[in-house]
Amino acid sequence: MEQWLPLMNIFMNSLSPQTEASLWLQSSFSSSSTHISTASFLNLLMQPTEAILPNSSSSSPIPNKQRFMWMQTLPSIVQARILSFLVYENAKFNKQELSKLARELLFNATEVDFWVRRGAHQLFDVVSDSNFKWVSCLNLDSEEEKFEEKFGSLPGWLNDVASGNDAVPVLPWLPVSVDDMNTRLPDVTCEDDEDVMVDVEDGNDVNLETIGTQHVTVHSESDPVDHETKETALRLKMKILNMESGLKAAELADEIRTLIKQKQDSLTVLSLIEPWNVNDEIIPVLLSRLLEGNEDDFVVTSNILCSVVLPKFLELEKPASRVLVTTTVDYCKVHHKSAVYAFLFPLILHKNGVNNPICDVITRIIKECLHPAHVSAICQKLLCEENTNGNEYICLPCHQHLVSGSLVWTESLFNLFQIILNHDVRLTQDSVNRLVFHVQESAIRFAKSLKFANFLLCFVSKCAPLLGPHKVALSEAVGNTSSFLTKSILSKLASIDS
Repeated sequence: MEQWLPLMNIFMNSLSPQTEASLWLQSSFSSSSTHISTASFLNLLMQPTEAILPNSSSSSPIPNKQRFMWMQTLPSIVQARILSFLVYENAKFNKQELSKLARELLFNATEVDFWVRRGAHQLFDVVSDSNFKWVSCLNLDSEEEKFEEKFGSLPGWLNDVASGNDAVPVLPWLPVSVDDMNTRLPDVTCEDDEDVMVDVEDGNDVNLETIGTQHVTVHSESDPVDHETKETALRLKMKILNMESGLKAAELADEIRTLIKQKQDSLTVLSLIEPWNVNDEIIPVLLSRLLEGNEDDFVVTSNILCSVVLPKFLELEKPASRVLVTTTVDYCKVHHKSAVYAFLFPLILHKNGVNNPICDVITRIIKECLHPAHVSAICQKLLCEENTNGNEYICLPCHQHLVSGSLVWTESLFNLFQIILNHDVRLTQDSVNRLVFHVQESAIRFAKSLKFANFLLCFVSKCAPLLGPHKVALSEAVGNTSSFLTKSILSKLASIDS
């Protein structure tokens, strides 16, 4: 236990535990003894212990005890950090023992924290063998009869239709022909002036949770809503401008919810109503009432967020009110995906660049609502898919002129990435490559900027293992700056292995 006290102290107190733990492990053990030492660390984590459950009664004659792994007696945040470290350094540990630890947390442990369970899932995925050589050993033809006996044969009517189908089937066990599959729906002509289409797709990131992408396409060819809907929307707009109490706000929200339920193009209807014009004190009531019955609907939660809250921040020039920020953070804590596509992306891609008040709000969302792995995926999407269709977001048509298709690099944006790095977010290699490129482009423009210099110092310190190929280019870029931190940055760059 004593030899691992420094490592446990890192997990308990460090601001960047994964990086410091990896450096400590590398410097503390030689390559010949690493396996033995790391095995003792896993033995420590999985050491069985007993603890009294929190809900056990002190007056009970028989203590309510349960066996745990020693690791489970640690705070949840420490457990999550340890699992993240084991994922990163899995090559230095025994895979069978890592798999055993992950399985214990996933299948046998009780009351496991959300992030601990997620870390265990990630560890289990990393150490599990993913080859499929066993498939080639199966004789599928010989096992067909056993399969049918076990799971039941196809219905007789389906076999009859399949045998009577003269067309070449796409799947031999289904009566579906190539002609059936090629049947196309008739073309649909859009007769609306402004048609906002929201299409949700799912994509996978390496070692990161599945994050949906949001496609927003705006057409302006014909009238999107009928005359009656326009009149209703304008009437609701006038009510918003004259809003006086929370009770009236609740009634108004019910009317808005009823109207947008009747229309497929809810974004255009919300653009006409302009719900973002309500006072900040009314927003909590408006959000809660609009969400009733649709708390788990991604499209609805995103449309509400981008129409009620986002416009207030897109034009933010001074610190937002406490009630507005608190309400937004509480909303984003529950609706993570909507927070990314209907709030963070439009703000970070602001046409005029991120300013200090916007940076402060984004910082709170990142720190209080999202996991560092999720933030890493967001950074990768923003940095590595610039000027492509990948950086798509959800925004009202009337506010799209405030959002750019790519990042606009300002001092505050560099400051935001410094905050992200200090929040223990691990950037991928391609994200680091893109940041180096933007540093080279911006070095002369921000030569005397202290925010830019602070970002560079943090960037070089946190991402040192990934900056080897860029050592020369970064040194030249830093040489173009003239802040009092320039020498410190160059000194740290000099210590990086090329």
